Amino acid sequence: MKKVIVKCKLSDKDRFEDKLADIGREFSPIYWQHDRIYVPRGYKHGANLPRLIMRTEVRATDMPAKYTLILRRHIEDSGIDFVESTPVTNYVEMVNIILQLGFKQQTEISRQRQEILMDGDQNVIYLDAVENHDGYYAKMESTMNDNDSAEDIREDLRRMFASFGEKDITELAYSEY
Repeated sequence: MKKVIVKCKLSDKDRFEDKLADIGREFSPIYWQHDRIYVPRGYKHGANLPRLIMRTEVRATDMPAKYTLILRRHIEDSGIDFVESTPVTNYVEMVNIILQLGFKQQTEISRQRQEILMDGDQNVIYLDAVENHDGYYAKMESTMNDNDSAEDIREDLRRMFASFGEKDITELAYSEY
């Protein structure tokens, strides 16, 4: 699945939520995610190499954790992310496979997250409180169709942030802040 992803550090979380409420959108209940990010040996930022992410997600304390393996490859010159997800039943065994394939753990990211699905499931807005990062972040993801222009989508997402009064826009991963 091809995606365009744009983030921003929110200047005012409450104002951002209020503006979304004004257009009839409200965030889902808060849930917790923890990502362990693995990169191939010799990984260099900007080299278009894949990252593997082992995600643990807890949506409710009375429900079991959900585990997902995510393959993510960011193509620098186009700004497109290729993202594929696979459910995992045995977390420890999958991590052992990742390590045996020659990947090494780069970092870990924990966050409390809320989401809004916009336009079906083509566009998603996430509201994140990232552990060890001050403030709140908003992340917009748009799934691309074959005829879509990544640059047009990116500009649309940037304009949407600007319409909410947000200026601190980036395409960096949380681990790169």
